[in-house]
Amino acid sequence: MVSTQPRIAPGRLRELGPVNWVVWQVLSRAAGTDDAHLFSTLGRTKGLFRGWLHFSGKLMPGGSLRRYESELVILRVAHLRACDYEMDHHIRLGKRAGVTQEILERLKAGPDAPGWSDKERALLTAVDQLVATRDLDDTAWQTLSAHYDERHLIEIVLLTNQYEGLASTITALRIQTDH
Repeated sequence: MVSTQPRIAPGRLRELGPVNWVVWQVLSRAAGTDDAHLFSTLGRTKGLFRGWLHFSGKLMPGGSLRRYESELVILRVAHLRACDYEMDHHIRLGKRAGVTQEILERLKAGPDAPGWSDKERALLTAVDQLVATRDLDDTAWQTLSAHYDERHLIEIVLLTNQYEGLASTITALRIQTDH
């Protein structure tokens, strides 16, 4: 049986330090919660947290992919990894980027569900393969390459792996969903 209690409690001023405490406060408000547990937990790592946050922010929301495409990637990863925290957070963000309830249901069904464009299907197929095998076969790569340039191809791989790794971190640390 998997424990549902956090393995590391969310930090407060003493554990986060003043800089990470302020960052946590700002990010929590932006997320619409009093305590974004992801940030109050990872913030305990001090400078590592800020480095990770910079990298994450460069991928999303600061990446070159359309926000809608980024949210499709993240939501598919969250679904495949059964990561409720990631899913809950990005359902809210995805709505702002155009991910409707119908698209969300189709996303859960996968890349073979009817209704996807060829580009969306290629993107979701790539996500599925990266999460399942940590690689893309030549067919998936060629299909994805027909829709994206080199910069975007690299970003898709980085974004998928960033959120797959984040899902692993959330799961292993038993970070609780926000209230």
